[in-house]
Amino acid sequence: MTDRISRLTENLARTIVGKDDAIRLVLVALISGGHALLEDVPGVGKTLLAKSLARSVNGKFQRIQCTPDLLPSDITGTNIWNPNSREFEFLEGPAFANVLLADEINRATPRTQSALLEVMEEQQVTVDGQPRQVPIPFFVIATQNPIEYQGTFPLPEAQMDRFTLSLTLGYPSEAEELQMLQRQQAKTLGDINDLEPCISLEEVLELQRLASQVKVTTALQQYMLNLVRASREDDEIALGVSPRGTVALQRASQAYALIQQRDYATPDDVKFLAPHVLSHRLIPSGGKQARTIVDRLLRTISVE
Repeated sequence: MTDRISRLTENLARTIVGKDDAIRLVLVALISGGHALLEDVPGVGKTLLAKSLARSVNGKFQRIQCTPDLLPSDITGTNIWNPNSREFEFLEGPAFANVLLADEINRATPRTQSALLEVMEEQQVTVDGQPRQVPIPFFVIATQNPIEYQGTFPLPEAQMDRFTLSLTLGYPSEAEELQMLQRQQAKTLGDINDLEPCISLEEVLELQRLASQVKVTTALQQYMLNLVRASREDDEIALGVSPRGTVALQRASQAYALIQQRDYATPDDVKFLAPHVLSHRLIPSGGKQARTIVDRLLRTISVE
């Protein structure tokens, strides 16, 4: 099964240059059964990464461009009247996909943002009181621009908590950007339309099952608990990590261990993932940066 992870990683690298850690983190979110939040500036490949992932797993891809006038029904779907059958018929919204890209999610109003809460947690939408299951696997990649504030609506804590991890792609290095230009000129940079599936949706579900079986010792679980409980008692943190965050850290560690071709998780897995899994769940006090606080907790809390 690990060869399938390698094929998936290599396939994504055909279109995404020099972002190995970002690719691994997105795969961690997918294999752990969670969702990913990409906080970055425009033009660094966020949409390309989401579309490449959908093509690589042979899944249905849908994209939502979030705007202030977007309605909840624009995400979930709605019932429409069919004059021929004289009945209401359900018209599926973009949520009925395997990979859903919610682009610039913080431009949607809180009411519309809340439409994603149920489907991200329950893998279903409710329209006119009728629950409807979305396809599985179901994976949300949401993006937001961290430097734009005009016309944006910050995500509430409850919605931030739904994302397994957050990450940034960042600007490429000079060498990577030069390689990108050279590959583009020589037309060796993989085109999204030429990208072929390398694993099936059934294999994704099998990877998720295998990840859930990765061993996590009681000592490692205690280390995770020490980290999250410290976040709830720290003077520089107004709101600490929730129990959902604790579970997300364990599941992400299991998925990362599987990607690393191991059947057991290690403290180094937790240390690598903690800034991405915990930072977006914290509300710092006194103007501190959440990532800086998590890094400090990792330095001060030892593995027993």
